[in-house]
Amino acid sequence: MSNASGGRLTTHVLDTASGRPAAGLKIALYAVSGNSHRKVKEVVTNADGRCDAPILEGKDFKTGQYELVFFAGDYLRGLGADLPDPLFLDQIPIRFGMAEASHYHVPLLLSPFGYSTYRGS
Repeated sequence: MSNASGGRLTTHVLDTASGRPAAGLKIALYAVSGNSHRKVKEVVTNADGRCDAPILEGKDFKTGQYELVFFAGDYLRGLGADLPDPLFLDQIPIRFGMAEASHYHVPLLLSPFGYSTYRGS
C-alpha cells in the first residue's frame, strides 16, 4: 500500500425495501493483504445514509486492497421488522481495490434478502 494523498473513500447506504437512507448502520473498513485483515476505521451512517466525512482521505488514504463490512443485520433488526432467525443477510463484506489517488465511492443498496453495489462517483 502506498500513500496517495489526493484520494478519498466514501459510501452511501440506501434501504431499498423502505425507500429511505439507511441511517445508523455501522460500517467497518479493513485493509487487506493476502489473508490478513487489519481494521482501519469504524463509522456509522447519518440520517442521509452517508458518513459525516470521507472514510479515508488525505494522508490516511493509501492505495491497496480493502474490505468494507456493512453490519446490515444490526440495522435490519433495529427496524423492528419480522425477520427470520438467522437472518439471510447479516454482515455484508465488499472487497475492492483502490489503485490510484482518486475518489472511490462504494455505495450499498440494501434489503433483507438482497444487496448490490457499484463504483459510484
